[in-house]
Amino acid sequence: MADGSASASPSSASPHQHHRDAIKSSVHNSASSRRREHAIAVGKERREALMRAKRVCRAPLSGSDETVMEEGDMVIDEEKANLEAQTAQAVEELKSALSTQGKGAQKKKIEVLRALRRLLSQSEVPPVEAAIKAGAIPLLVQYLSFGSSDEQLLEAAWCLTNIAAGEPEETKSLLPALPLLIAHLGEKSSTLVAEQCAWAIGNVAGEGADLRSKLLAQGALWPLARLMLSNKGSTARTAAWALSNLIKGPDPKAANELISIDGVLNAIIRNLEKADEELATEVAWVVVYLSALSEKATSLIVRSSVPQLLIGRLLSSENLQLLIPVLRSLGNLVAGDGYMVDSVLIVGNSITDQALSSLIKCLKSDNRVLKKGSSIHSGQSVCCPSRKCWAPKHNRGSFGRYRK
Repeated sequence: MADGSASASPSSASPHQHHRDAIKSSVHNSASSRRREHAIAVGKERREALMRAKRVCRAPLSGSDETVMEEGDMVIDEEKANLEAQTAQAVEELKSALSTQGKGAQKKKIEVLRALRRLLSQSEVPPVEAAIKAGAIPLLVQYLSFGSSDEQLLEAAWCLTNIAAGEPEETKSLLPALPLLIAHLGEKSSTLVAEQCAWAIGNVAGEGADLRSKLLAQGALWPLARLMLSNKGSTARTAAWALSNLIKGPDPKAANELISIDGVLNAIIRNLEKADEELATEVAWVVVYLSALSEKATSLIVRSSVPQLLIGRLLSSENLQLLIPVLRSLGNLVAGDGYMVDSVLIVGNSITDQALSSLIKCLKSDNRVLKKGSSIHSGQSVCCPSRKCWAPKHNRGSFGRYRK
């Protein structure tokens, strides 16, 4: 419903259909605006949760009185200073290794990259700011140049991934690296390198609409979509996660473009059919944003086997991380296309019984998110199918992912 046009009514519309259409036209504009606002809001809480987690200091191993806590704080401050000094030194060695030639030069480059990557991975609060101030970004861009070994490219992209998972301004510092990160998503790069670059791009895309626009303008969508077609689970999973960050709006253009790419819908179906719940979770989030922002995507999805697969997941899984995007996807599909109600969720259809059973299961859950979502979506299917309702206060936890 994001494009702002009502779907066509079937020629043989029932009285119930006419009633739904009347409701649809009356709430359409406000619902469309609300979905756009939700698209902006999704990710905010998980961003805040990440920021809180990154600011937590490591508590002392023993004791709980104030003196011990103060001593612990002093130790942490000292460790932070040492870590920042080590990071600055690692960046200097990174710079020096670039000019190294002859025997052992390649090994030296990989060693210094690995040293920086470990520093950026080992702490609850990685020394991202220290690395940026020391000039790591332009050096890492040079290490990403084509013709370098896969091991070198992987380590450089890994460093950039963890820098991109930092604070907003730290993430923005990756702008000079974006062209090469996107280029390495292509077929000329190994799968491991492409997957790591997709991870870095996903972190950048998760930071905000401005950075998403820059990534889209530089052509990140198509190569990420190609990676989601991969038969390798981790590659498809990382690509789906990055895509869900990239298409999340508020502009629906990216969602419309993604669903138009040949093979994407089939990849969504194939990945939802697999037993891998982590993969299914990330793909379900792609469906959430597609169905929230693109009428074209919604129309194609509801006429495929995706609804059946989502309902099956909702009925069989106990994984909350999977159930939340599955429930939101189904709610959006019910709200976005009358076909879902008129031709799929009908009396006597086995999928209808499964849908009701899965909603009852969620309503009985002790989890507030599932209870709220299932009550909203069960109401949507019978009384107000044109209203897409999300639960933006409870968002996915994969934003700003560090690679350890």
